[in-house]
Amino acid sequence: MTGDLILLVLAALPLMGSPGPATLSLAAMGAAFGAGTSANYLFGIILGTAGVLLLIAVGVTGLILAEPALTTVIGLLAAAYILYLAYRIATAPVIGSGITASKPPSFAGGFLLAIANPKAYVAIGAVYSGNILLPDNLLLDTIVKIAALSLVIVLVNSIWLFFGSLLARVLRNPTIGRIVNILFAVMLVASVALSLIP
Repeated sequence: MTGDLILLVLAALPLMGSPGPATLSLAAMGAAFGAGTSANYLFGIILGTAGVLLLIAVGVTGLILAEPALTTVIGLLAAAYILYLAYRIATAPVIGSGITASKPPSFAGGFLLAIANPKAYVAIGAVYSGNILLPDNLLLDTIVKIAALSLVIVLVNSIWLFFGSLLARVLRNPTIGRIVNILFAVMLVASVALSLIP
């Protein structure tokens, strides 16, 4: 089982850690507001993504995706929030510019983005369903996969936030900082658009 568990984690890291709405928003929050100020947002992303993992583990996502109207409503709400978040990122004061930073998105904002993140469902669903660690004990298999993937969720999201905060330390120039904030906002919107293309 140890070998299969390592393979699960190695498969999960690039899929769950690749750029997407949650990871890019975390890097942008780190760059725009700093890691400490964005910690509540990070916790929201982590718990929301863990919620997606639990929904996949118990099969609820199949029921949600089977109802086209519900999928459309969730998609529209997520798109509206992501556009709002992109605006907040693009207009956030550059750290060290002398302008007081506005309040970063909250725990609830991170949770909402994560729970409605289409990339999370695809990436976690692929890793979760593509790996069976204990075929003779499906309950234990589920528990082990949830535990392992939860650790990956914490790791990759924390890395993206700290990456953004390190970037902020390098980019103290207000012009360059503004460009980076706008670039993160555009990448966030683009990542969502790309994840919705069939």
